[in-house]
Amino acid sequence: MKPAARQEGMWWHPKPQQVATLTSNMSATVTIFLTGATGYIGGSVLERLLKHPNANTFDITVLVRNAEKAKILESKFGVRVVVGAHQDLDKLEACSENAHIVFQCSDSDDVPATKAILSGLKKRHAKLGDLPILIHTSGTGTLVDDARGMYATDVIYSDLNVEQIKSIPPTAFHRDVDLPIMQADEEGYVRAHIILPATVYGIAQGPLFEAGVSNPHSMQIPRLIRAALDRKLADLYIILLDSVLNNPDKTGHGWEGFYFGENGEHTWYQISRTIGEALVELGLSDDPEPTEFSTEELIKYFGSIKIGLYNGTNSRCRADRSRSIGWKPQYTTEDMLKSIKPEIIALRQRESKA
Repeated sequence: MKPAARQEGMWWHPKPQQVATLTSNMSATVTIFLTGATGYIGGSVLERLLKHPNANTFDITVLVRNAEKAKILESKFGVRVVVGAHQDLDKLEACSENAHIVFQCSDSDDVPATKAILSGLKKRHAKLGDLPILIHTSGTGTLVDDARGMYATDVIYSDLNVEQIKSIPPTAFHRDVDLPIMQADEEGYVRAHIILPATVYGIAQGPLFEAGVSNPHSMQIPRLIRAALDRKLADLYIILLDSVLNNPDKTGHGWEGFYFGENGEHTWYQISRTIGEALVELGLSDDPEPTEFSTEELIKYFGSIKIGLYNGTNSRCRADRSRSIGWKPQYTTEDMLKSIKPEIIALRQRESKA
């Protein structure tokens, strides 16, 4: 298989690392609402919150669609659960209104859900007078161009360069959600922080994943693996949380609150070639060299031509602001490539049981 085009991009890995801890007196209860608890990123963030040194001061509520998973979260992990979907806007609004801190870790392009969360936080601010905190998950997809694998780029975005981030067009990926969040921060009823993961990889581990509550697999690389077969970012959330609670005046928010999650660069050719080599090693293919996707295959494996062509765009950035608050990513591009073979094995095992 060959990607429709190449991409230079960033990546993020969810495995545990040492994280900063709260140094202030956290005797008061901190109310937290988190979306996406059964997903890959949301599950990883919830894992960290439950293991946080001050976890006994956290009152965590999550929104979960699956009633069985809700029971496990309540009985085994002591998490408050509201059963519902992200389309239940009234529940999203109510849960957000009742939380001082909201982690939005689900769909980064869900405009109605985001508006419901902001509405709840606005009501909280009007009622209580406090300034609630929103930590939203976007993505470095907002930086992509339309290269379609035909050219590289020398443009590198820094999360410390506010004017550069402001220059991203409103038609870019995720921008229809990011911009209303920025407006809410400017209006003064919320302190907004946006984390932008890059290529997400690896098999997540921990009690939530072992219990079958959260999805241990990311989306991007497994999509390429499925196509080929057929033919450590959570710490940043916790470090940002600690910085917000301990040093709110020194923690950038609004337009100064974009935090990239990267620790190196890769091309999608590298990923595709590594998938091919792993398939040959496992006896699932005879040739490791990637080949092009047809238009029909882009739709079949990625859901749309637009998403498929995303794998051929340029998206380069540097996590300067993220590092400035103490984030120290440990995993490298080599680690990302080494994670591919285990993903293939896990996917094959899962499909054989289906």
